[in-house]
Amino acid sequence: MGTQAPIDHTYDRQRSVKEKLEKPKVIDDWLPITYSRNAKWWHSTFHNVTTMVGAGVLGLPYAMAELGWGPGVAVLVLSWTITLYTLWQMVEMHEMGPGRRFDRYHELAQHAFGEKLGLYIVVPQQLIVEVGVNIVYMVTGGKSLQMFHDAVCWSCKKIKTTYFIMIFASVHYLLSHLPNFNSIAGISLAAAIMSLSYCTIAWTASLHKGVQPYVQYGYGAKSTAGTVFNFFGALGDIAFAYGGHHVVMEIQATIPSTPEKPSKGQMWRGVLVAYIVVALCYFPVALIGYWIFGNSVKDNILISLGKPAWLIALANMFVVVHVIGSYQISARPVFDMIETVLVKKWHFKPTRTLRFITRNIYVAFTMFIAITFPFFGGLLSFFGGFAFAPTTYFLPCIMWLAIKKPRRFSLSWWTNWICIVIGVLLMVLAPIGGLRQIIIQAKTYQFYP
Repeated sequence: MGTQAPIDHTYDRQRSVKEKLEKPKVIDDWLPITYSRNAKWWHSTFHNVTTMVGAGVLGLPYAMAELGWGPGVAVLVLSWTITLYTLWQMVEMHEMGPGRRFDRYHELAQHAFGEKLGLYIVVPQQLIVEVGVNIVYMVTGGKSLQMFHDAVCWSCKKIKTTYFIMIFASVHYLLSHLPNFNSIAGISLAAAIMSLSYCTIAWTASLHKGVQPYVQYGYGAKSTAGTVFNFFGALGDIAFAYGGHHVVMEIQATIPSTPEKPSKGQMWRGVLVAYIVVALCYFPVALIGYWIFGNSVKDNILISLGKPAWLIALANMFVVVHVIGSYQISARPVFDMIETVLVKKWHFKPTRTLRFITRNIYVAFTMFIAITFPFFGGLLSFFGGFAFAPTTYFLPCIMWLAIKKPRRFSLSWWTNWICIVIGVLLMVLAPIGGLRQIIIQAKTYQFYP
């Protein structure tokens, strides 16, 4: 009888270990955030501009009307400064050492607060922000399409807002299947250019229109309670306008990094340019829009402008292109979360079919909520305070204190605690005004207008 060859258990163990190591890498290469790391600093610029300069900028003159000149200018400048500071903190914390990168917001939170607590704190907030943004952009895109249609074809039969939101959503059923951030770079660039363009149209057309007869700069509400609630809502509008931190870690994850040349250098350069663009968009629109129209300005300044019809139509089409890009940027982390759970936790195979089904369901969900509750102004205020204030104004500061541990009563310590106090006040007060505005609008609202 022949002898049986000995079984090489060592080889089997080595192959098993190799397969276990390769499987997570295959999944990471499939997920939208970690798919590619070859972005440049200018990708950071237009991704951040597209994310931040969104629907909120058109409501800034209205926010100024509810705040007044002094508080309005102070809140605008303070928000620009605080959010730039907290964004710098997140860029710095993306890499805590050579080879250790926090590619997602919740990964940084887990490092700061612990594996479970970090998830519980950040993931709900981040999802509320990103899903909320996508709903608001559905509303904005649909209403801007409607205003474009009405301006171009003023004699045509009126079409329901619901149908325009559905038309806007149809674009995302296609674009959502682009796999990752780098694949939507061209869309994001076009969106960033459009944002600067329609902001320029908004303030230059306002200047051309001139200060309106009988313009008033006092508070428009007829009661003290109304003035206070509107003030709170305006704080939420501004918080919404400056919110873009929910995708900062994910954007930086696309930039290559080495010990000699970490990603934070390119990312910070892109952020600085983006914030200059933000200032060029926000301050002229807010200040000139309020100066021209006073407290009679609408919650979307393009509605206040009205004429010339061709220019307003052009501006609205620019808004549509921009919010298409903004929707896609904010949706990527949501896609990443959904696909991570399905593949890593529930062990689905990472296939195109899985991606096709999940992303279409998500687009359909945001479209349904948008056509059911298209309260543009109230949504800005509510989401701005409830969700954007934590992720933008004070969560980065709390994580900085937990991770960096600056000396007590030092400049860094005081700066972070001041930002935390301001952010918490914003989170508490702003949703009150936004919710009241939604309730008032809901009294006369008919579903699916």
